[in-house]
Amino acid sequence: MSDRAAGTGWRDLKHLLSLAGPDQIAAAADRCEAIPVSEIRFEQPIPNPEKILCVGLNYADHAGETKIATPDMPSIFVRFPSSQVGHLEPVVAPTVSDTFDFEGELAVVIGKPARGVSEAQAMAHVAGYTIFGEHSVREWQFHSRQATPGKNFWRSGSIGPWITTADEIPDPTKLRLVTRLNGKEMQNDTVDHLIFKIPYLISYMSGFTELLPGDIISTGTPSGVGFARDPKIYLKPGDEIEVQIDPIGTLRNSVVAEAGYQRDGA
Repeated sequence: MSDRAAGTGWRDLKHLLSLAGPDQIAAAADRCEAIPVSEIRFEQPIPNPEKILCVGLNYADHAGETKIATPDMPSIFVRFPSSQVGHLEPVVAPTVSDTFDFEGELAVVIGKPARGVSEAQAMAHVAGYTIFGEHSVREWQFHSRQATPGKNFWRSGSIGPWITTADEIPDPTKLRLVTRLNGKEMQNDTVDHLIFKIPYLISYMSGFTELLPGDIISTGTPSGVGFARDPKIYLKPGDEIEVQIDPIGTLRNSVVAEAGYQRDGA
């Protein structure tokens, strides 16, 4: 968010969504002054979401590589905003474990409140889509049946570069997700292979909580993750991880060690 947006009547994208809703979001964005990419420091597109809800084991091939049965119901966990960074910001490999794994995902951004909506109504609540590096510290993820510790290390995940509005992606099932580690392809699949499709996820989640403008749903990762490989491949300082979903773009992050890294991100 730039000072050049002053006078538009909104503070950030979450505020814009609450004011405009998904039907007007593209037009509202068009009224803002264009800023050259070279002048931008990327941050999280939604810096202050009330909820970040993530789906585990949502591709059958990924469930298979982990040797876990395909779930009958969605496996949902939460992430905190402090556990993610924006495009081109470094993700942080924690000191306490060397099992820092990569996961590329498509994320859905909610544009208007949703509570108890049907699958038929669900997509009307989508403002747009972005890319999520839902990276995990596997050792801590598998401490118990609850994945939350391994999913919330400080600055371990990433999101961005921006939000592509829903009108530009009329059918998200056609999207292809590719994850590369140091230029080598690690994951490659299409969103139509989701076990639980986006309308179902929105309907299901809105059954237990009210989804609000700016809330983020990360839909799950395909097969190819590091801990399921032989030998295992984990992220380490100096690596570069990128997740590409066209036409959204490419989310790119370097990896740095936590030791010596400034807590304010400097």
